[in-house]
Parts: sequence; C-alpha cells; structure tokens
Amino acid sequence: MKTTREAAREASHNQVVKHLQELLEKNYDAEKGYKKAMEHTNNPHLKKFLSKQAVQRNHFATELDKQLHMLNEHPKENGTGSALGSIHRIWIDFKTSLSKHTDESILEECIRGEKASVREYEDKIRKNEFHPDIKIMMEDHLSSIRKTLTEVKILEDLED
Repeated sequence: MKTTREAAREASHNQVVKHLQELLEKNYDAEKGYKKAMEHTNNPHLKKFLSKQAVQRNHFATELDKQLHMLNEHPKENGTGSALGSIHRIWIDFKTSLSKHTDESILEECIRGEKASVREYEDKIRKNEFHPDIKIMMEDHLSSIRKTLTEVKILEDLED
C-alpha cells in the first residue's frame, strides 16, 4: 500500500508524462503538417521556410522524447501524431486544391496551427508544475514557436 506522499508523487509523475506525451504528439503533427504544406507550393523560399520549421518541430519532438526517457517512460506512439493532426493535414490538402492563392492558404493554416501550439504550451506551463529543466525546455519551444508565428504572419502579409 502506498503512502499518501508516494501516491501524490506518482500522480504528479503521471501528469508530467501525460503533458509531455501530448506535446510530443503535437510536435509530430506540426512536423508532418509542414512537410505536407511543402507539397503544395512551388515557391522555393516558402519550401525552404517550411522545411526549416519541420526540422525544428522534429528537434522539439526529440527533446520531449529525451525528457520522457529521463523519466523512465517511453512515448506511446513514436512519430504518428494525432487523429486531429491528420484531419488538419487533409483539410490543408482540400483547401489548397480549391484555392487560387495556394501559398496564402498554406500560410493561413500555418498561422492557425502555430497559434494553437502557442496556446497549448502557454496553458501547460501556466497550469502545471514541471521540473526546472523541463520548464526551460518548454519555454524555449514556446519562444521559438512565437518567433515562427511572427515570421509566418510576415510571409502572409507579403503574399497579399
């Protein structure tokens, strides 16, 4: 039988793992989304930007995976992303197939996805207690995502 302290520690551990797993899945989704968006543009500068973002999200996923392993946990579905992420990629395919301004549509979807990532990271950081190393990593990810959001908005303005 566990003591109250042991049970609380286990519950806390499980919550941290759950949040890291969710962020890992979201970063796989974002990586796949950026790769999918690359298929819909002929603009070499936009392709390069999208590729850079896919690599960045893969790096975030690698860091999250490492943190999970440091907690003696293993990612549930390595690299698969979520069903919602798959639906979003299908939506990008559909929307860009109907749009005359394909690059603008891609950038709009990137903005939407980055805003969702910012909200998710902010919410997890604000509402939860994480080990300082994990919190610093998450804040670094959040800072990078905010920077990407600004860059995508600038690119979208240039498309108008």
